Amino acid sequence: MSICYIESAVGRLALEAGDDCVTGVRWACAGERASSSTAGAEKPPPVLKEATRQLERYFNRELHRFDLPLVARGTDFQKRVWAMMREIPFGETVTYGDMAAALGSGPRAVGMACGRNPIPIIVPCHRVLAAGGKEGGFSGGRGLPTKRQLLAIEGVVLL
Repeated sequence: MSICYIESAVGRLALEAGDDCVTGVRWACAGERASSSTAGAEKPPPVLKEATRQLERYFNRELHRFDLPLVARGTDFQKRVWAMMREIPFGETVTYGDMAAALGSGPRAVGMACGRNPIPIIVPCHRVLAAGGKEGGFSGGRGLPTKRQLLAIEGVVLL
């Protein structure tokens, strides 16, 4: 597995890849490598270079849809939720309930799958809201302030 660290508008991110696919995006912990690097390699592999480029463009509001090879480990249901999240357009939101109805499931199960999303931002779990357009939850970064910040980048302001 390779890891590349980048500074972003929502904090320091660790991008993870294996077998030429992005496998994770997470907020880096204090004390992790201070500069951009990869575990066991001098230069990031091409997929992490491209992920970095696309994330930088996203944070600059120049990219609205990521085009990266992704591999995420999870249950079949989680993978269906994550695939559905990738179809939510930039600057738009859906509710846990909307997704649950489309999947023949319950909102709580969708929320749990969102919380286990290993590739946040690229797989935009921040675009999923609770009933009535309320924030719901967010497990990345600083929690709900990070979710609000990601939505604001996309022009979505929650009331």
